[in-house]
Amino acid sequence: MTGLRYVYAVCRPFGAALQSQLRGVAGDPPRLLNHHGLIAVVSHVPETDFSEEALRARLEDLDWLAATARAHQQVIDALTVVTTPLPLRMATVFRDDSGVRVMIEEREDDFRRTLDRLEGRVEWGVKVYVEADPESAAQPAQPARRAASGRDYLRQRRMQTRAHEDRWARAEELAARLHETLSSRADDTRLHAPQNPALSGAAGRNVLNAAYLVRRDVSEEFVEMVDRAKDDVPGIRVELTGPWAAYSFAGEETAREEDTGTREKGVGPPEEDAGEGT
Repeated sequence: MTGLRYVYAVCRPFGAALQSQLRGVAGDPPRLLNHHGLIAVVSHVPETDFSEEALRARLEDLDWLAATARAHQQVIDALTVVTTPLPLRMATVFRDDSGVRVMIEEREDDFRRTLDRLEGRVEWGVKVYVEADPESAAQPAQPARRAASGRDYLRQRRMQTRAHEDRWARAEELAARLHETLSSRADDTRLHAPQNPALSGAAGRNVLNAAYLVRRDVSEEFVEMVDRAKDDVPGIRVELTGPWAAYSFAGEETAREEDTGTREKGVGPPEEDAGEGT
């Protein structure tokens, strides 16, 4: 199959075989390109979808973007089972194998340092949400009590505001305490911006959106620590996702686009919840 080269990740050589039925973006099976003692995991993608002009238009197609993100994540997940991959941004594309080799040579030192830091580690995501008032959620059909006077109405509003502020304060306290506890078992952490519920579709308001780089041999203990926090405070929800390849710790913010006859185009890792990472 001819076409452009889509690069999923860089890793060190590994002995285990990838799943024989594994398919990547555009349905092409991934292959391993060995250069300077590093492995780039690549597949072929059609220029009609991944040329610079075509990709710009495709990124407006949410169905296509979601399918591409799922295929990208599927390959990363398969790699995470057999090795420690350094995932690249989704839609990192080059014209040919030579372009991939040039990329490896230009970023070889960074790749090796990052792979050393990620070796034997995975990423866990933890989110804390403030849920809707449980009394209001339990009685959605009952109309609000009619205020007898303006003063009564203001009193009701103050009580509602105070209850909301108390719940938010408890959530922030739990999130801070949980983050400190989990950080003690992680080698590194990232605090991401709270998710917008209109975009994420998650119920409640997001208080904590964090990623933790955790050694595989302490991951079970890490998960147990999160589980113990889930029932600490009524009306506050704790969610755990993972283990993922270490998207949040891959150092992709240092990547450069070079005009050397190849093209690298990145649109960010797939969201962990959709596939998903960040």
